[in-house]
Amino acid sequence: MDYADDEVIADVLNDSHLWFVVGLRDNPARAAYGVARMLQDIGKQVVPIHPAAERVHGATGYPTIALAAAEVGAPDVVDIFVRSDLAGPVIDEAITAGAGAVWLQLGVIDLDAAARATNAGLDVVMDRCPAIEWPRAAAGRHRGAE
Repeated sequence: MDYADDEVIADVLNDSHLWFVVGLRDNPARAAYGVARMLQDIGKQVVPIHPAAERVHGATGYPTIALAAAEVGAPDVVDIFVRSDLAGPVIDEAITAGAGAVWLQLGVIDLDAAARATNAGLDVVMDRCPAIEWPRAAAGRHRGAE
């Protein structure tokens, strides 16, 4: 299975609004912080998911995907900024919460969990970063509209 398919990446980026960012804390030194800001800048609603449940970029944080989904609804995308060995349970939570997609960040790889997500009907992007992929997806969207 190709978890870095350009068409899936473009679809996930262009056809989503509500992003749960797992591992997001109010720490500008962390990659999740900058990616969350970029997602907001392109019009996405970002929900921080971390046991600390910190408010980040003005968004209320939640300790779990389940609690966030109960409050704000099922996420379009669960963006995963945790170590690979922790990604599986996060993906299982995303499936249970009714997510449309899971996005595993650069270096986050769990083939078994990705297969579970695919089998559950979710789009899966793995070992990619939306901040890197967005310019290409946006350019493709504009070319397709011409």
